[in-house]
Amino acid sequence: MRRKVKIFVYPHDKNDPYSNIYRAWETVPTGNYASEAYFKQALMKSSFVTPDAAEADFFFMPVSITRARIDKRVGTEGVKQFCQKHVTAVRKDWSYWNRSGGVDHFYLSCHSIARTAMELVPEVRHNAIQLVCPSSYHLHYYITHKDASVPQIWPRDGNTPEAFRSRGNCRKRLAFFAGAINSPIRLQLHKEWGNDDEIFVHKGKVTFPYSEGLLTSKFCLHVKGYEVNTARLGDAMFYGCVPVVIADYYDLPFADILDWSKFAVVIPHLNIPLLKKTLKQITPAQYARMHQYVLQVRKHFQWHSPAMEFDAFYMVMYELWIRRHTVRNSLQ
Repeated sequence: MRRKVKIFVYPHDKNDPYSNIYRAWETVPTGNYASEAYFKQALMKSSFVTPDAAEADFFFMPVSITRARIDKRVGTEGVKQFCQKHVTAVRKDWSYWNRSGGVDHFYLSCHSIARTAMELVPEVRHNAIQLVCPSSYHLHYYITHKDASVPQIWPRDGNTPEAFRSRGNCRKRLAFFAGAINSPIRLQLHKEWGNDDEIFVHKGKVTFPYSEGLLTSKFCLHVKGYEVNTARLGDAMFYGCVPVVIADYYDLPFADILDWSKFAVVIPHLNIPLLKKTLKQITPAQYARMHQYVLQVRKHFQWHSPAMEFDAFYMVMYELWIRRHTVRNSLQ
């Protein structure tokens, strides 16, 4: 893959007053939407990028929906129009979109506004590859297997905890959740399990280090809030905790590559009252295998700049790689 895939990044004029929305981040990415920044940084430093558009397999539209949203000249209300102008310029100034209908083009965004950012350019939503964090196949904007889910990762300093600190038999609490109660699903979770002595469900911030909750629990709950995605999946795996996904219609990150059934538990919203029963039905031997898989796959849910083998950047690139046949068939 590394030798064969070539990506052309549509250039921007450095004197363009909106160039900040297109260029790669120059500082270490932080915060909830760091995945978008890390990907662009890693891509621009990688050998995948080619200056020759004629040899490219894919074309990257570098518009940052997150940066456009916080730019006061654009703002939330102007994101759709800004994205429309960008795609219009790509189609006008270059021949490659029109050649393929956009099937070999892609963009990446981790902000929830990405759900509707391309609403005024339906050919992007129908044809291009959308690499997004809010990846719900219940919504019409997202097409499973054409588009791909990117993990929302909150960057953590340092290396993952050593194996002896992550060992399953050191985890005395059955399950852990802490965060805002900002959705009917979380409200139901808090109502059912907020006072339980084995499942810890806390509204808001905990009084002890958040990492302690992740390191001392067998299972860590990823529960739909405003969107199906949160950084809790990455948090759980960083600290060696088996994730429990309670987010119906969530197209899980790298689901085309990884077998989530080996290292996570997926529970429908309707089964929240059965949460403890479901988790206690997992035998110690089954849990040990799942925990070991978590320790194996968590490297895929970390970002680095420059990228490192098997990290989140290379997983996203592999998601593109496995879509190359669809692109080639569309061009024939």
